[in-house]
Amino acid sequence: MTRAPLDASQRALAVGLVLSVTLVAFETTAVITALPTIADALHGDSLYGATLAAYMLADLVALVWAGEQADLHGVRRPFLACIGIFLIGLVVAASAQSMAMVLIGRLLQGAGSGGFAPLSYIAVRRAFPVERQASMYAYLSAGWVLPSLLGPVVAGVVVDRAGWRWVFIGIAPLAAVVALLTARAMTHLAPSEAIIDRRPTRLHRAFQASAGVGILAAGLQNKHLLLAAPLCIAGIAIALPALRFMLPAGVFRARRGLPAIVAVRFLATATFLGVDSFVPLAADRLHGARPIVQGFVISGAAITWTIGQAVTARRVDRINPGRVSGMGFGFLLLGIATVAPVLSPSWPLPIVFVTWAIGGFGMGILFNPTTVASMTYADDGREGEISSQIHLADSLGFGMMGVIGGSTVAFADRTSATLQSAIGVNFALAALCAVLGLAASRGVRSRA
Repeated sequence: MTRAPLDASQRALAVGLVLSVTLVAFETTAVITALPTIADALHGDSLYGATLAAYMLADLVALVWAGEQADLHGVRRPFLACIGIFLIGLVVAASAQSMAMVLIGRLLQGAGSGGFAPLSYIAVRRAFPVERQASMYAYLSAGWVLPSLLGPVVAGVVVDRAGWRWVFIGIAPLAAVVALLTARAMTHLAPSEAIIDRRPTRLHRAFQASAGVGILAAGLQNKHLLLAAPLCIAGIAIALPALRFMLPAGVFRARRGLPAIVAVRFLATATFLGVDSFVPLAADRLHGARPIVQGFVISGAAITWTIGQAVTARRVDRINPGRVSGMGFGFLLLGIATVAPVLSPSWPLPIVFVTWAIGGFGMGILFNPTTVASMTYADDGREGEISSQIHLADSLGFGMMGVIGGSTVAFADRTSATLQSAIGVNFALAALCAVLGLAASRGVRSRA
């Protein structure tokens, strides 16, 4: 198929969108690397998991809001609003004097960055010809390349030499560059004329789901059983109806088609975060590693994630997304099994760099095919709805594992349980998610 050349506006938009992914990637890899040091400095172990979860819960609301705004009013306005909120979050976290303030800063950062991915997918769908869209999704994935290679190491050096606050301050200039590049290029991306029967807003449902998950998190981290149990039950009762409304029908059974794709993305991100967020903590507390080393041990997974995406991007329109998803979960399971010895203080950390890279490759090969497959279900005028569903799955996977995984760390912090056992439970939960993902992969199909 002959590809039409891109005009100047499309080229500027492509660069801006890739940089927006790079912005989120640098923030993600840098903050995960720095978080053990931040928790040490601010005596905030009990809020370690909550800080991870807060970002994802705000992200959950933002992606729904951004998708709806793009369908109704175009991409430019919500995209710039997200950048502004993200910048405010960086300032709050950088100036924090307590772990609670870092949590608030991360909440704002999640509220800002949550809109970047769905808005980027919508922009690709509306601004580029069909024959260019699959390659654009691959370029967006390539936005993780430099952060994968440099993010954890740079963050470690910054924390060592300048202090953890500069991890947040240093990201701000990139956000300003993204705003300048995309503002003009997005001007012509008006809402689709195909929207006639607008669906009711799902934003209140997003708040409901986020609140429910937050209450569940409070229950899981509460040390008083008589209070913890009611909070957990209430959280589930609040969140579940909202999620049923927001996600495609059949997602909890991984029904063939879009529901299975959404289920697979939830399980994949939960699997990955169940390991990736807690390996740096193990390196810090069990091995006494410096921040630069904490970043190094997970950078292998980030690099191979990018390699896996590059491998599938070249033939994403010809491969079976269900089969590749199953292979991805297989690599994730192998990665979990081989990274588990990090729980022993005598285990060499350089080996972890290699073994967890196996899991990163699994994430990489399943990510692009499921993205492209999901967007085949997006009719004109509904791009925001579909893109927000797939990113809602990502956000929920990260958020729920942050909530549950953080609660095990908090439990160990206030009881006689060991940190090794807490992180080991998180690894086991990640493996369970991967097994469920293998089963759900059978239903992954592109739209005929």
